[in-house]
Amino acid sequence: MTKIFNDPSDFAEEALAGFCDIHAGLVRQVPGGAVRRHRPAKPKVAVLAGGGSGHYPAFAGLIGSGLADGAVVGNIFTSPSAQQAYAVAKAAESGAGVVFTYGNYAGDVMNFGMACDRLAAEGIQVENVLVTDDIASAPPSESEKRRGIAGDFTVFKVMGAAAEAGADLAEVVRLGRKANGLTRTIGSAFHGCTFPGAAAPLFALEDKQMGLGLGIHGEPGLFDTDLPSAKELGQEFVSRLLAETPEGAGDRLAVILNGLGSTKHEELFVLWLAVAPLLREAGYTLVQPEVGELVTSLDMSGVSLTITWLDEELEPLWTAPAETPAYRRGNAAVQSGDASGEEMSDDAAAPAAFEATEDSREYAAACLAALAAARDCLHTAETGLGDMDAIAGDGDHGRGMVRGIDAATAAAAAAAGQGAGAGSVLIAAGDAWADKAGGTSGVLWGAGLRAFGESLGDQRSPDASQLAAGVGAFTDRITGLGKAEPGDKTMVDALVPFTETLSRLAASGAEPRPAWEVAAVEATAAAEATASLRPLKGRARPLAEKSVGTPDPGATSLAMIFTVMGPALAGPGQPSPAVAAVSRQQGALS
Repeated sequence: MTKIFNDPSDFAEEALAGFCDIHAGLVRQVPGGAVRRHRPAKPKVAVLAGGGSGHYPAFAGLIGSGLADGAVVGNIFTSPSAQQAYAVAKAAESGAGVVFTYGNYAGDVMNFGMACDRLAAEGIQVENVLVTDDIASAPPSESEKRRGIAGDFTVFKVMGAAAEAGADLAEVVRLGRKANGLTRTIGSAFHGCTFPGAAAPLFALEDKQMGLGLGIHGEPGLFDTDLPSAKELGQEFVSRLLAETPEGAGDRLAVILNGLGSTKHEELFVLWLAVAPLLREAGYTLVQPEVGELVTSLDMSGVSLTITWLDEELEPLWTAPAETPAYRRGNAAVQSGDASGEEMSDDAAAPAAFEATEDSREYAAACLAALAAARDCLHTAETGLGDMDAIAGDGDHGRGMVRGIDAATAAAAAAAGQGAGAGSVLIAAGDAWADKAGGTSGVLWGAGLRAFGESLGDQRSPDASQLAAGVGAFTDRITGLGKAEPGDKTMVDALVPFTETLSRLAASGAEPRPAWEVAAVEATAAAEATASLRPLKGRARPLAEKSVGTPDPGATSLAMIFTVMGPALAGPGQPSPAVAAVSRQQGALS
């Protein structure tokens, strides 16, 4: 259990700062993460690993010669924002391009993708390499949907060695994707991990049970089974991995037996005695295997086995020297270059100058009141939303939403204080939400609020049709990014009914307040109805059966937020039955 912390919401940031202080000779902290202390002597491809915190040594612990040039670090188990990825890339880029490499999770894909668009627009060569090694998360026919877990390390190592040897961007990317295509992982969990400040782990297992097919974001296994002996577990792992031997694969393997956070090294050594003979008996040569903690999940009790089929290209990169704070192999010479480096400026940007009408500034006050109502609602429901998310996800939805709304409310207030109109206030709120919340919900809410603000602008106080158009822009931006549809068991299941109802009533001449309230009732009912659905998108998809019977947390929180925002955004009046219903729901979730 994670016991050492101050404010739990600051845990990830403080851990990164402490890490960078301890290892100041090798790394330096920059906005969004960390990079190598010394710039390369000549331009080289910058390999940037990234994802949420809680996986140490991944990701920052792997910064150094022969491995990563930097790490983009999000909150615990939460995707870093596009702004964080962009900032780290700008700090690490040395003239030969940038490649982001990360596990295949929706929030990471969206945020790193948006960072790539921004970097490319500035003329920087940029690419992505996704890791999809988890064989339990999708069948071979859908391997592109698989999660990235401990196989991250093999892919990072291959790419880092290739870049260190002087390969260009296209070659580093090719080799990384090749390594990913030849990497397979299976894992099991014995007990869930516990967030700093949380009273209980994200999941628990019955005595003498284990969950096979774990995730590294605190997710339970895909199914529970009796706890086997070490020999039986080794046989289970090896048989499942070798059943997916790639066509034409060779007989030399890179092997990682990885502890998830609280599995003792001695236990791993015992399991290795079961795994290694089976692989050797199958005709394989094990090339510099690794046993220890390389990709963890806070304090989860669990283990995973990763194998990568090597060839004449990949083996020298796997065995190449590396020197990082958490991992060393061979004798890697640390590049000296310019020891001072070019430090990122943390100076605050000059306040923006806003041009807005008084009507829009008055409506901006209503937007602030709406955000404040959403903030109060989410703080009350945080624990319940997290528990709901932990059924088939990583349990961070409540915390992520609270981080997002807190940042959004503060940024909106600051913009309003500088004279911003309603549109700019919502844009500021959206950008802050995406930057601080991270993850899929963070990027979607941030992008949606930005689109809402762009639609409203700073020149008017909206009528019913203009308000509906703003909500329509919010919805279009979210569905365009997330690619989810009604029935996929996501926030879209509540969002689309809300938008369609509001637009229909506004077109018929209804006043904003009653139209909004009716739409909120529709959204709430739709969110509750997601309990019967199986998730087709996001982290809950691999645990679809466990999700049945529980409403989607994203749909639930969206319906709650839109309901309590209504009195401010859609005009004054008496509290509606919809708001009263949300108050009762908050009480149930708190």
